[in-house]
Amino acid sequence: MSKIISIHSFRGGTGKSNTSANLATLLALEGNRVGVIDTDIQSPGIHVLFGLEEDKMVHSLNDYLWGKCTINQTAHDVTANLGAGIKGKIFLVPSSIKAGEIARVLREGYDVVLLNDGFRDLIETLQLDMLIIDTHPGLNEETLLSIAISDYLLIIMRPDQQDYQGTGVTVEVARKLNVPRLMIVVNKVPGVFSLTEVKARVEKTYNAQVVGVLPHSDELMTLASAGVFVARYPDHPVTAVYKQIAEQLLR
Repeated sequence: MSKIISIHSFRGGTGKSNTSANLATLLALEGNRVGVIDTDIQSPGIHVLFGLEEDKMVHSLNDYLWGKCTINQTAHDVTANLGAGIKGKIFLVPSSIKAGEIARVLREGYDVVLLNDGFRDLIETLQLDMLIIDTHPGLNEETLLSIAISDYLLIIMRPDQQDYQGTGVTVEVARKLNVPRLMIVVNKVPGVFSLTEVKARVEKTYNAQVVGVLPHSDELMTLASAGVFVARYPDHPVTAVYKQIAEQLLR
């Protein structure tokens, strides 16, 4: 049975899209057919990680939401961009990076209900094992819809006081929406912090499972979104943590 996984953060800059791309890649390495949909329409970017160039985006999520195409026409097979060894498939639904189309979203909005229909159609027609939704930061109508229909909600946070407060709001909302499985990932943890202590503190604060604590990585920062980290650094300690998280999603 297909799983819907929303990857969310209360604020931008937490590494949400990086986490989405890395987990999708690891799941595809295990032979799964994975869809990734960028619903951060106001500030899209995950297509960069998958090496999908703007001129290759025949259609985007924006086109579907405005009735210009079907949702399936927005799905781009990016598996080959990740190199050899991928047993499964990754289909990316990007949002438009064109300034005019982003401005139109901000000005006119869109029918959020169409997103739900699109999610289901993608799963059925592409025979997906998993659909990963890279959400817009914060809480809005689109985010609430994504959370409400998810089997898993993965909240990304940093060890930062603003993130602690915002994550608390998100956790409370998710519980009211009865998300079947709520998990937290703590990202960009400075080297002076104990990863074990950070994990214990976060789990105690939110009474929720922390499935991964990712240390700050110079290699990840240097890569600068020019690829998917786990494909470039398969033996790195950060990749090992991503693998632990992916294993939780396969249970």
